[in-house]
Order: sequence, then C-alpha cells, then structure tokens
Amino acid sequence: MGVTMRIVSATVPGALRLARVPELSKTARGRLRWFDHYHAQGENASLTCRHFNISRQTFYRWRRRYDGGDLTSLEDRSHRPQRVRPPTWSHELEAEVLRLREQYPRWGKDKLAVLLRRQGRLVSTSMVGRILRRLKERGILVEAPRLAISVRRRAQARPYAVRKPKGYLVEGPGDIVQVDTLDLRSLPGVVLKHFSARDAVTRWDVLSVHARATAVTAASLLNELAERMPFPVRAIQIDGGSEFQAQFEEACQRRGVLLFVLPPRSPKLNGRVERAHRTHTEEFYEVADLPWTVAELKPHLLAWEKVYNTIRPHQALGYRTPLEAVQAFAAGNGA
Repeated sequence: MGVTMRIVSATVPGALRLARVPELSKTARGRLRWFDHYHAQGENASLTCRHFNISRQTFYRWRRRYDGGDLTSLEDRSHRPQRVRPPTWSHELEAEVLRLREQYPRWGKDKLAVLLRRQGRLVSTSMVGRILRRLKERGILVEAPRLAISVRRRAQARPYAVRKPKGYLVEGPGDIVQVDTLDLRSLPGVVLKHFSARDAVTRWDVLSVHARATAVTAASLLNELAERMPFPVRAIQIDGGSEFQAQFEEACQRRGVLLFVLPPRSPKLNGRVERAHRTHTEEFYEVADLPWTVAELKPHLLAWEKVYNTIRPHQALGYRTPLEAVQAFAAGNGA
C-alpha cells in the first residue's frame, strides 16, 4: 500500500509528520512538540506547560488553533490589520518626492525633506520615508544602477613634509582646505583625474577634472579656489602625492597660503575631503549620464558643484547647505 500523504491523526509521531511537511518553520515545529508531549502525558496540560515553560493561556490558545490534519495551523498568522490606513499625503506631494529622488538619486529622506520644506510644504522626514517606501513597493521608484567606476588613490612617498603645527587653530572658513585627487576609470583605457578641495569648516567644495594629475594642474586649482570659494584660503592640507610638489608648492608660497602635508599612510587626517570623494562619486559620477572627455565633463561637474554647495542639505551642518554655513559665519553666528 502507498503511504497516504494527508495527515489525519494528531497522534501520529511528530517526526513522521515533520518528514511529510518539511516546510514548517522552527517555531511551528516547537509547538508541534508541545502537542506530542501533551498526548504522551495523557493530555495533561499542566505537565506540558511546566515542561516547556509556557503559560496555560498560550497553550490553550494554540490548542484551539491546532489541526492535526493541517500542521500549518501551528504557524504564526499575519499581524497585518484587515483595514490598512490609507496614505495621508496627496498625489501631488508623492509626485514631487518622486521627481526630487529621480533628480538626486542618492539623496535619502532627510535631505529630500529639507528640499520640500524649502518649497513651503509641511512634511516630516518620516512621511518622506513612507512615500519613498510606497513608491518602491509599487515599482514606481527604481534605484539608479551604479556605474562601473573604479576610484583609486595613488600613494607615493614624499621626500619631505611640513606638518600642521599643534597650536594651529581651525575656527572659521578657509582656515584649512583639504585637497586630494581620485582616479575616474569610466571607460576601458580612459583615466581622468578628479580634484576635490573641501573647506573643513563649511564643507564648501571646489571641484575640477583633468586628463592628468600633475603639479601644473594642481597649481591651476589654486586659481579655481580663489575664484569659487567665497572666502580667502589661509591654509591647504594635502597628502604626499607628487602632484602637490614642485610648481604647486611654489604657487602656494607665492600666494602666501600655508601648506600642510600629512604623514605617510594617514588618509584619515584628511577625512573631510575623503568623504567628499565618496559623495561626489555616489551622487554624481555613478548616477549621471556623462561625457568622458575633460572639455565636455567640466560644465557638468561645475553644475554639480553648484548643487552641492547651494542646494544639497549637509547632515554635518544640521541639514543646511555649505552656502548657508558661510552666510552664518558672515553674520557672526558661527557654523
């Protein structure tokens, strides 16, 4: 005779039943052991509850639910309410959240909430998060794929170094601007050099891209700092890259800009600009459809620089923009 697949008796040993219903969860299997023990003890609920250290209320609730012919009756039921509260936001707000997220695909609910409040909308950060989750669940919002761009820093030993003095104070805009480079490997055989300069206090960034990272191109960055940073630069902090030697140091000396060089293998001391690389990679290079020649890429990078400095809320600044931080210092209110 063939084995009957339907389980019709609650007294069939648990191991046999579990072999026939392997999809039971661990929790349901534990409850099945309750009832095996319960029947083995002559249906003594007190002994069963003491043995498994469960309350009578719990045991009797599951005994009422237990069906020996359907072991899935021992599974937890969904706790989802029968009536779900409908969204409390308008279709117009949902559409605006979608538009902003598609425009800035790496910005989360905190930054998007700041942008919406700038529009005069009364919206909480948690509501923006719920809207984003609902858009994803409905398949309307699809996360932007990451483009295959490898970012690497070239580390070279420097024959000499000027350390930042221990007594040097960083209190206002321009006291230290951290500068660093990264490689953009967008296409096979194509490597562009990205320069980031970040003010350590206001997080104001100046960005540039070149075909090569040389002392000459690094020196030209000083002109861009003078043009696009809304405050004078007192000191620059760099790592030991060769692009920050020779003409670059000479240009700093001519301008009267202090130059601090990090000790070897200490990128964490340039943490502000290291974080800038990550931000610009994730929120610009990886999500934008960009041309990969220096001449064509520069206008796009300048446009993103403006978005970063004047639109993007910065968490470390209390979700203000770098521009708002600069204005606060100008008004005497500090960061």
